[in-house]
Amino acid sequence: MSIRVLFLGEIVGRAGIKTVKDALRPLRQEREIDLVIANGEGATSGFGLGRAHSMQLLKLGIDVITGGEKMYYKLDMVEFITKNPSILRPANYPQQNPGRGVRYLTVKDQKVCVINILGNADFPRTHLSNAFSLAQILVDKAKEDQAISLVQFHASPTAEKLSMGFMLDGKASAVIGTHTKVLSADAAILKGGTAYISDNGRCGSQLSVGGFDSKVEIEKYITQIPTRSQECWDDLALVGVLVDIADDGKATAIETIRIPVEGKEE
Repeated sequence: MSIRVLFLGEIVGRAGIKTVKDALRPLRQEREIDLVIANGEGATSGFGLGRAHSMQLLKLGIDVITGGEKMYYKLDMVEFITKNPSILRPANYPQQNPGRGVRYLTVKDQKVCVINILGNADFPRTHLSNAFSLAQILVDKAKEDQAISLVQFHASPTAEKLSMGFMLDGKASAVIGTHTKVLSADAAILKGGTAYISDNGRCGSQLSVGGFDSKVEIEKYITQIPTRSQECWDDLALVGVLVDIADDGKATAIETIRIPVEGKEE
């Protein structure tokens, strides 16, 4: 039995949460979506994910929340992540770190393994095991467990994401890039049957700098003073990709989505 998976782009601040609140449930019903995976590490003011926001997002219809280098920015998440298997830190953090990077679940009688990996480039504050070596191990383990693999790769360089996609082509059902928060134009089914995109965008303001007020971001570049970013509410949309996966674990379709949401600052 085939399944349909929605990978939502990074949820940025209250504006991003509003897009999920207003658009996700109708979209799930209309498109008959079986599983929703979302990057939530920017849900709390754009920097990290707090306990309350994580619970809200799960109640709004997200099944698995992933995060990257900002996973531990909110102190209450450091403790809470150990209690909730639906919130995934990067699997290649040190194994003694709070939380987990892999989630097994059953979707329409299909065993699914969601794997969250953080890239090794451009994250100087993290000390990670090799993303590529671990990804191969985890995908192979999922196959032994008779589960299809869905890999969320939170990385910066497009070349690193593409390399991961081609390495796992024919092994993982999907390799979905996150982090840059800009929907890329390279969604494709690779030769081996793996759905791939370099970045699945962001949920929140689209006329903004990564979901933040452009005036503040410009001023930071001019003055080099680390002023706190401010959430932006212009042109709200729920953004991500839909992936159809057949019984044999091969992806049969990948489609980018952008659902406009009306709203102003709450």
